[in-house]
Amino acid sequence: MEFTELDKKIVRALQDELPLVAEPFKLIAEEIDSTEDEVLERLQLMRKSGALRKMGAVLKHREVGFAANALCVWVVPDARMDEVAVIMCRHGAVTHCYDRNVTPDWPYNFYTMIHGSSREECEAIARQLAEESGVSERQMLYTGREWKKTSMSYFI
Repeated sequence: MEFTELDKKIVRALQDELPLVAEPFKLIAEEIDSTEDEVLERLQLMRKSGALRKMGAVLKHREVGFAANALCVWVVPDARMDEVAVIMCRHGAVTHCYDRNVTPDWPYNFYTMIHGSSREECEAIARQLAEESGVSERQMLYTGREWKKTSMSYFI
C-alpha cells in the first residue's frame, strides 16, 4: 500500500490520544480536513493491506494497580515454539510474547511480559504458565524503574 498525504495525516492524528468523545473519528476527520467516512475507509484499507495491524490503548499499569511486572525468559524447544506461544499468549496477565535468538551464555529463547499486583502474583502466573505449557526452565527479570513508555511515531 502506498500512503497518501491523507493517510499520513490520519496516522499522525491517531498517534496522539484518541479524543474521549462519542465520535472520535469524526473529530479527527474535522481536524485534518476530511470526513469521518473517508477516515474510516482509509483505516480499513490500511488494515486490509496489513499496514495497520492494531489500534490500542497504552495503559499506565502502575496507576491501575499492577505494581509488579517481570520479563519472564524461558527455554522453549524450537519444535514447540508455536504451541507454547499460543498457550502463553492467551493468559490475560501476559502482554507481550517474543521469540529471540540464544547465545552461548544466554539460553533463553522465549520472552513473556507478566503483570501482577505483586512479585508473588507474577511468580504464581509464571508457575501456572509453566504447568500449562510443560516448559519449566525460566528466569524472572523484574522491572526496577520505568524510564520510557511511548509508542512509535510515524510521519512526523
